[in-house]
Amino acid sequence: MPPTTVVATSTDRPALDLRDVADSAAQALEGASALEIVRWAVATFGDRICLTSSMSDAALIHLVSKVKPGIDVLFVDTGYHFAETIGTRDAVEAVYPVNVINVTPTRTVAEQEAALGPRLYGRNPDLCCHLRKVEPLSRALEGYMAWFSGIRREETPSRRDRKVVEWDGRRGMVKVNPILNWTQQEMDDYIADNGVLVNPLHYDGYPSIGCAPCTRPVAPGEDPRSGRWAGLGKTECGIHL
Repeated sequence: MPPTTVVATSTDRPALDLRDVADSAAQALEGASALEIVRWAVATFGDRICLTSSMSDAALIHLVSKVKPGIDVLFVDTGYHFAETIGTRDAVEAVYPVNVINVTPTRTVAEQEAALGPRLYGRNPDLCCHLRKVEPLSRALEGYMAWFSGIRREETPSRRDRKVVEWDGRRGMVKVNPILNWTQQEMDDYIADNGVLVNPLHYDGYPSIGCAPCTRPVAPGEDPRSGRWAGLGKTECGIHL
């Protein structure tokens, strides 16, 4: 059975500590379907939950918007995205009943290069990701109690031990991962069965899509994420660590 629902309002703290809510839900919902997890989260957090998307595809957006039309979808616009990713963002805003919020860093690319030098992404990719992804998203998440993420266990070793609901201690909120247990085949089937929007770069050999300077196409049979930060010894931007 799902854990007890705790209704959150914009002014009142939930009746239970958010960490306790996350721990309880993680156990109760581990074997639940993605849709059940979404329904629990929406019933629990109401308007105090949002969704984040890299605009690689709109599978999670499609799933969540069926339960909560009008949900805020945060997209971190780093200034380095492929044109196809920006196009996917615009298409999502036009097609789905969601409120797309474009999140930007405090500095433009030009301002960052003036202050820290050109091509920071190649010299210090961790710092670049922190400045252009991690910090802007953390700032945008302030005011929410929970957020939906589209991470999946099979994507990277660092995600294998994650939970469908977990405490995001760095941001002091609950993180909900409804499709954590989906395989790539299940993802592909959901996209095909529901006509979900997909970033066209997927059809050009980019199974995992990040910023243009740091993302390369992947040959068939290779690790789908091997094109991210290729040659830099990096596998995560830091948002999900």
